[in-house]
Amino acid sequence: MVSVCSKCVSHPTYPVAIGSQRVELPVVSLSADLALALLITVDMGVEFMRRAGEELARLIAPHDIDIVVTVATMGIPVAIEVTRALGLDQYAILHKTPKIHLADAVSEPVRSITTDATQRLLFDRARVGDVAGRRVAIVDDVISTGASTGAALRLLRSIGADVVSIGTLVTEGSQWRTSLGEDASGVHALASIPLFRPDGEGGFVEDWIG
Repeated sequence: MVSVCSKCVSHPTYPVAIGSQRVELPVVSLSADLALALLITVDMGVEFMRRAGEELARLIAPHDIDIVVTVATMGIPVAIEVTRALGLDQYAILHKTPKIHLADAVSEPVRSITTDATQRLLFDRARVGDVAGRRVAIVDDVISTGASTGAALRLLRSIGADVVSIGTLVTEGSQWRTSLGEDASGVHALASIPLFRPDGEGGFVEDWIG
C-alpha cells in the first residue's frame, strides 16, 4: 500500500503508467473520506492522447468495431483518437448537458462519482441509425463506479446497438466490476488506479476495494 502524502508537496500527485506513458495525476478530495486521482483528458496534450488512443484501439480492435461511442465531455478526446486509430470516420457522443438538438433525445438516468445529483445521458435520435444493429465500442477516460458505463450500455442496447467492447484509459478502484456484472469482462484498460482515503496524518492511502 502506497501513501500519498499531502504534507510532502503542496499538491499531492499519484504516479501511474497509462499504457506506455507515465504521468503524475493530481489527488483531489471529493469528501472528508474520499479522494481521487484526476485524469483530465482535455489537459493531457495532443501527443499523449494520440498515443493513448492508439494503444487503447489495439486492445479493442479484435472485436471488429463499426463505431465508437463515448460519454461527454472527458471521453471525447478518447473517442476521437480511438476512432482515428481504428481507421474509422464517425463516432457518437452521449451527452449529459441538454442542447437544442437533444430536445427529443433518447435518455437514460445516470449518477457518477464526481456529481451529487442524478443526471441523464442523452443521445440524439438523428444518430440512432449510426449505432442500431452495428458493433459498438464504448470508450471513456475513466471507469470508476461503473454508473456511467452501465447507463451507456442500457441506452445503446435499448436502441438496438450491439455493444461488443468497452475501452477506458483507466479503471479506478473495483466497484465498477460489481456494477457492470457480466459486462465487466468486456472492459479493456490501459491502467488501473485506486481510490484514496485519509490516513489520519494529513495524507492519503490507496483503496483498491471501494
